[in-house]
Amino acid sequence: MVHAALAAAAAPAAPPAPPHTGGLLALIPGTPGLLTVAALGILLLLFLIIKVRLQPFVALLGVSIAVGLAAGLSVTELFGTVQKSSLPSLIESGMGGILGHVAIIIGLGTMLGAILEVSGGAEVLSARLLGLFGERRAPLAMGLTGLIFGIPVFFDVGIFVLAPIVYAAAKRSGKSILLYCMPLLAGLSMTHAFLPPHPGPVAAAGLFKVDLGWIILMGIVCGIPAVLAAWAYAAWIGKRIFVPVPQDMVEAAEESRAAVIAEQTAAGVRPHEKPVALGTVLAIIGTPLVLILLATFSSIALDPSTLRSVVEFFGNPFVALTIALLLAYYLLGIRRGWSRKSLETVSTASLKPVGNILLVVGAGGIFGAVLKGSGVADALSDTFHNVGLPVILLAWLVSVVLRVAQGSATVAIVTTAGIVLPLIDGQHLSQPHLALIIMAISAGSIFASHVNDGGFWMVAKYFGISERDTLKSWTVLETVLSVVGFLVAVGVGLVV
Repeated sequence: MVHAALAAAAAPAAPPAPPHTGGLLALIPGTPGLLTVAALGILLLLFLIIKVRLQPFVALLGVSIAVGLAAGLSVTELFGTVQKSSLPSLIESGMGGILGHVAIIIGLGTMLGAILEVSGGAEVLSARLLGLFGERRAPLAMGLTGLIFGIPVFFDVGIFVLAPIVYAAAKRSGKSILLYCMPLLAGLSMTHAFLPPHPGPVAAAGLFKVDLGWIILMGIVCGIPAVLAAWAYAAWIGKRIFVPVPQDMVEAAEESRAAVIAEQTAAGVRPHEKPVALGTVLAIIGTPLVLILLATFSSIALDPSTLRSVVEFFGNPFVALTIALLLAYYLLGIRRGWSRKSLETVSTASLKPVGNILLVVGAGGIFGAVLKGSGVADALSDTFHNVGLPVILLAWLVSVVLRVAQGSATVAIVTTAGIVLPLIDGQHLSQPHLALIIMAISAGSIFASHVNDGGFWMVAKYFGISERDTLKSWTVLETVLSVVGFLVAVGVGLVV
């Protein structure tokens, strides 16, 4: 017995067995099999979204299951057991891990944006900026309106709320509507792609475990040059393509606004008799950004102390957004005659469209968890490292391909994040570097919006632009935003 044990100890250890067998790995062993699974999984995802027109949440969930089974994961690993052992399944951990971080932020941000929208904050913001900059610089005023108001509201909501202001500015000047809508759209698109509380950057931050303070800082650093370049292109193309104000959309906007006011009145929301103060709007939007940034830098500049704990408490994204929302409730609602019931009605109504976003983000988390748990992520990581391209470039390229292929920026971000995450495992990258990789992913997610993107048709129909002119204006504008944002991220990464 002793001799046998000593002999066994002296013998060279057998190579570890692969974690999973079966599926495609039975036919194509090792890394080639895993890479085949990854490639087929992405192709299947694109096919289901583009050709079958399957809802992205269902497509991501189905592909995640298919990839896991093809890579050799067991049903127990994917779904858990009926008795529910102490360890969660990959689907549960993937969905719960990301939504635990994202759902609260998106929910609070959505309600904040709704209060700003219904209270007339957007109209006040644009009117004051138009008055400040004058008629000649009205396009710049529209761009700043989109940039500021786009922080707390979703892209499509921003178009709905601000389109009538664009119509009025273009009608007054008699110039092409492109001069006014394109800067506005650039601001809305930049904030949607680069800044919290929008779902894409928040989801990526959750997957990469990056503080939102760094996402905000790097989003501003990369996004501002990108939006300036986009504004320059908007001024150039607006002088070369004349698009008149769409009269049918003007009438439709007036009818929609009247319907919204009627709904608000029925719900007990009093129409605003006097405009909201511009300073109030800016303070409410800026409060969570400032608090989160202070918390991020306190962890660097301050030693552990009571002061640092207080700053980090108020700068926690959940706390900061809750404070901003409560400020909006009081300053824009209760102080202006709203009842508590009307505040509840507006907040609840704003959350209805969020379900789809959260499910897509959660399915992206499942996809990432399955890639990691099945070994596909490690195979992709090894292959990409062997290619020799920087991670930040690969992140942008993967995001661009997914965006151009299937159209959704959110799907592009969450899918790319799941693919790129294993590339940075073990590299001990700093928070700023991780934030810059997220900026590259976000930049790629808005590249070349075209006919498979809902935003393309929203822009074309809301502003009366032909498909050909939308490709020349909006599609190129998005490409400028994407490329410049990515280049700035690369440049900053070289010096950080």
